[in-house]
Amino acid sequence: MKKNSYPTRETTPNTERMKVALTLLIALCLLPLAGSAQTETTDTTIYEVAAEAPRFPVRFCEELDTTATAKSQCAQQALLEFVTQRIVYPAEAREAGIEGTAVVNFVVEKDGIITQPRVLRDPGGQTGLAALEVVLEMAQNIRWIPGKIEDQPVRTRFNLPIRFRLEDPKPYIMFDRDTVYTTVDQALDYEGGGEALSEFITRTLRYPKQGNDSCTVGQIEIKLLISSDSQVRILDMTDYNDLGFDFWYEAINASVKTSGQWIPGEYEGRKVPTAFDLSLSFLPDAPACQEKRAAYLVALDAAEQGAERIAAGETEAGFAELDAALEKFPEDGRLLIARGQAYLDSNRLPEACQDLTLARRITLIRWYDNILPVICRAE
Repeated sequence: MKKNSYPTRETTPNTERMKVALTLLIALCLLPLAGSAQTETTDTTIYEVAAEAPRFPVRFCEELDTTATAKSQCAQQALLEFVTQRIVYPAEAREAGIEGTAVVNFVVEKDGIITQPRVLRDPGGQTGLAALEVVLEMAQNIRWIPGKIEDQPVRTRFNLPIRFRLEDPKPYIMFDRDTVYTTVDQALDYEGGGEALSEFITRTLRYPKQGNDSCTVGQIEIKLLISSDSQVRILDMTDYNDLGFDFWYEAINASVKTSGQWIPGEYEGRKVPTAFDLSLSFLPDAPACQEKRAAYLVALDAAEQGAERIAAGETEAGFAELDAALEKFPEDGRLLIARGQAYLDSNRLPEACQDLTLARRITLIRWYDNILPVICRAE
């Protein structure tokens, strides 16, 4: 399999990472923990076992004229589908061949809200965190049917086991309603190669005139879908600097004008739709803006070198370069993400929380939404 010859950012954890098939094991009843049947915490009882176990809410299941056990069995399928649609097999576990069952424990409150999620069993390779992310998303959006004793709702502990099993991945992913091939026999290419693409974008991309008034600098990343007939459509766009509509228009306009100039990817002898990440830099050309323009290019270069040094084990020197870049451009989303990810990789969670939360506000990206509650808890 050939890789794209152009530099692209790694696809993100929330919408773009390739999912690997997995099997979800859902217990039909609560898994009992060692110890007594209930635990007293600040005078509030949390039951390990309830006469009527808490269950995932499904209107069809709740309307069944049958027992609570039958309703619970009906709800298991909906819970399975919810988790299966959202779980992502971590790349670290996939590459290391790690399989196993992660178990996430949480409390279903009397009003059905999920609280106190924690990983009880972690096979490794970030599988425990992947399972926790799904539970955190569920806690934000879904209110369960609470457990009951003598027909009264009670706080009940619930264990959710999720089994990770490696299988052959499909050659494509679904990006919203679009099929995007991630495995190809012949890689997508631009006519004339990467240098020709850079030259075309340089000629075509226009810097909005009003940007010179404030010497605005920044980057926009466009995810292109290149169809089997070489036509271009926009899948997604990330504005790392909150540049605004005029800059979006120019970025989209330049990207779409590459239509017909691509050599589509091929899979098993046929042309297939593939994606390409195109990074566009906006730099002012007014004489009064040249100093800021030069400083921005230096900051981008320093951030890249800093990330490389951290990856090579030169942690202190690497963070010094990232800090210097952000000192000059403290609200640049791309720089914040670079340092925030480095903090996360170094297990410096409070600093990662600060950088990634600010980046989320500026860029509106949702890549880290499911893990922000975890890493920000350390503050």
